Amino acid sequence: MLEFKLPEIGEGVVEGEIVRWHKQPGEPVQANEALVEVMTDKATIEVPSPVAGVVRELKAQVGDICAVEQVIAILEVGGARPAASPAAPAAPSAPPLAAPSGMSNGTVLATPAARALAREEGIDLRGLPTDDRGRITKGDVLKAAEAAKLPPAPSVPVPPPIVVPAAPPVAAAAVGKPAAPVPAAPVASMPVVRPPHTAEAAVDDEVVPFRGMRRRIAEAMTRSYTSAVHYTYVEQVNVTKLVRLRQEAKAAAAEQGVSLTFLPFIVKAVVHALKKYPIVNAELDEAGGRILLKKRYNIGVAAATDQGLMVPVVHGADKLSILEIGREIARLGEAAKAGTARREDLTGGTFTISSLGNIGGVLATPIINFPEVGILGVHAIRKVPIVDERDNIVVGHLMNLSVSLDHRVVDGFEGANFLQEVRRFLEDPNLLLLAGI
Repeated sequence: MLEFKLPEIGEGVVEGEIVRWHKQPGEPVQANEALVEVMTDKATIEVPSPVAGVVRELKAQVGDICAVEQVIAILEVGGARPAASPAAPAAPSAPPLAAPSGMSNGTVLATPAARALAREEGIDLRGLPTDDRGRITKGDVLKAAEAAKLPPAPSVPVPPPIVVPAAPPVAAAAVGKPAAPVPAAPVASMPVVRPPHTAEAAVDDEVVPFRGMRRRIAEAMTRSYTSAVHYTYVEQVNVTKLVRLRQEAKAAAAEQGVSLTFLPFIVKAVVHALKKYPIVNAELDEAGGRILLKKRYNIGVAAATDQGLMVPVVHGADKLSILEIGREIARLGEAAKAGTARREDLTGGTFTISSLGNIGGVLATPIINFPEVGILGVHAIRKVPIVDERDNIVVGHLMNLSVSLDHRVVDGFEGANFLQEVRRFLEDPNLLLLAGI
């Protein structure tokens, strides 16, 4: 029998969620055949079986969060055929890492930032409180560091109890009245510990498991919104010239197999603006006490899929032409929807663009794709009356752009100038030609 452990599936990845078992107990499996599908905060990966044999027991069920090197299945090496009475699947159990308000011991699960800060502050991770998934975060280390720096609380002398002599019972009887009860000493109020909220489903309610991609999205959004200090700046853009240029270029692009949208132009405009204002193409390394100004331009383009929102990345967008960007966006979008996107397709982004196309609405405040410091929201293009340079009312096309930025890194002045630079390239797309596309 072989204990099949969750292998290391990426740099800095300490755990993964079981999304799907390709084999059930009693079924044979070949060496290098897909055995289990695991989702990390980076990507969803199929993990192959290291040997040929028969699956005898599943130690983890779909939805469980498992640590790297944790046993997740038992394999019988070289089993010729399934057993006559295959073992039933193990009953679903609570995720092995779940230990609310617990203390870390043995193998410590901690994020890279938490480990770096712990080394810097000289804090032993063992014994620190963990989150509800058994992990130690950078916030936990910060709390421990602050607590270590606080002076010890001064001891407060406890006064001796005041003894009130009880009235003699005879005195009360002498006047024919019952003795007054002695008031009880006040009792210090204790904090009320409430159990976590559990929703109650009615008979006709549909229950959707909160796991997989939806849980990862929730975790990423919570981490971003509780870490970055968001603010949003909005501008209206006259894209009349861009609409005309794209319409004229659609036929030529189609001949090269590209369905030309506005996104490639927006990506290029963003790249030029990032080069002028590099603070927007950055990352804050709090543990290291530094800001990293990225010199690569990997633009994430949010894509809606059946599993939820994904952000495929156009790597090296500054080195690609408009048509090449359009072709890459189409490839990445199809891979994301089909669930075939590779890990490298979903990681390494430095700035993100979120667009809903024709249903983009008037305005939205997108949430930053952490650890990036900025995200651009692209909204619907609408045909409206516009006052031109000669004060004539003409028909034109307007589009709103909203950029959300991390105020810890990007000041309002820099954020506003960045979006104005994007606006300049989109209102006069000929500037893209002068800038070498």
